[in-house]
Amino acid sequence: MPVLKPLSGNPEAPKQYNQPSRKGKKAWRKNVDVTEVEQGLDELNAQIIKGGVIAEKTSEELFAIDVKPDTEITKKLPKQLKKPLKADEILAQRSAVSAVSLKKRPASETSGKVTDGVLPSKRLRATYVTQKELSRLKRVADGHHTTTVEVVDATFDAWADPEEEQKKQQQAAETFNFLPKVEKPKAPKTLTQQPISLAATGKQLPAVPKPKGDKSYNPAFTDYSERYQEELRKAEEAERKRLEELEKERLKAEAAAKSRAEAEAAEKRAELSEWEDDSAWEGAESDAEGLANKKKRPERKTQAQRNKIKRRKAEEQRLKHEAAIKKREAEAARVKQIAKELAEKERQLALQKAESNNVEEDDASIEEDDDVELRRRQLGKFKLPEKDLELVLPDELQDSLRLLKPEGNLLKDRYRNMLLRGKVEARRHIPFKKQAKTKVTEKWTFKDFNLA
Repeated sequence: MPVLKPLSGNPEAPKQYNQPSRKGKKAWRKNVDVTEVEQGLDELNAQIIKGGVIAEKTSEELFAIDVKPDTEITKKLPKQLKKPLKADEILAQRSAVSAVSLKKRPASETSGKVTDGVLPSKRLRATYVTQKELSRLKRVADGHHTTTVEVVDATFDAWADPEEEQKKQQQAAETFNFLPKVEKPKAPKTLTQQPISLAATGKQLPAVPKPKGDKSYNPAFTDYSERYQEELRKAEEAERKRLEELEKERLKAEAAAKSRAEAEAAEKRAELSEWEDDSAWEGAESDAEGLANKKKRPERKTQAQRNKIKRRKAEEQRLKHEAAIKKREAEAARVKQIAKELAEKERQLALQKAESNNVEEDDASIEEDDDVELRRRQLGKFKLPEKDLELVLPDELQDSLRLLKPEGNLLKDRYRNMLLRGKVEARRHIPFKKQAKTKVTEKWTFKDFNLA
């Protein structure tokens, strides 16, 4: 039988790294040093053969945690460390004398008590078993249990891997995938934002402002007179503005009536001039009947031509009106966009001011909401409601607190203060919701049953 012998010679490829020529594939293989790459590939193949690449394995596959104690360490430690703790020694001590019983002793066992000489009555034993309990025990002994405990397999394995437990939960969820998923309510994004104060300074106002001295039931004369004059000046200013608005409306109505009268007069004049032109043209036509060959009279337009001209003018007017409406809508959209940008800028500035003015101030330095200067652009569609006038006339001032009559509305004050601090948005109360209009109709159909 022939014996196989290993081939003689070096199995590796020829090497000549000093040769710079690399014109062909063989020259590249011969003259390029790839020993590091080959060693790396050999090492990678060896790792794959032994069980996998080490760099791709997790820490749990490479290392193990030893939780068992080492018995050799206790032998190597000195004997002084084996001494028990003092707390263990104290707890291990037991007295030879039994502890005092905490149970209440009967009166007969108490010493030094004087009795009436009558024997104590017989008392029932505490360990007495009732007939009901005895019959139940007999039934249990015979195997007649009233209630039995059903053994149910555990659905949760405390020692299982979390991945397997998660797979089980996914399988259970897939079995009940027809049920709608319960979505948790999401908090609005405005919940994390700070409220925007309506004050021009942007600082946060207190929930309950500190009243001034003129709000007292028995104020000082100087404080009361100053507030009285201030409220009087505000009332006069409001009345003056109201009268100015009425005067403006009256002037506007007069101007509209005047322009309407002028327009009507112009129409009448135009009709009269047209009639005069027609009559003059007829007179000239009668005078120039003999001169018709020399000068030809222009022909009058027919009704169809007049209607055509009227339609053309109406179409031009309509196109002009639509162009004006489109231009106005574009300008309105641009104005809304600019207003939105300005509101966003004001909001950012107000937040910056609120953060910068976040330092706590004394109660004496906090202004009342009547004296707070409001920002130019308020939040919401509607303006901040005016506060009720809480001022007592001089002849209504009382000397005693018992005779004071409460004024104002606490609910309105609190609501206005919340609007001023930016907690809620100003809204208008709508008592009735607009309902959709419906129309009930009946459809009548005719069918000849004789033909059926």
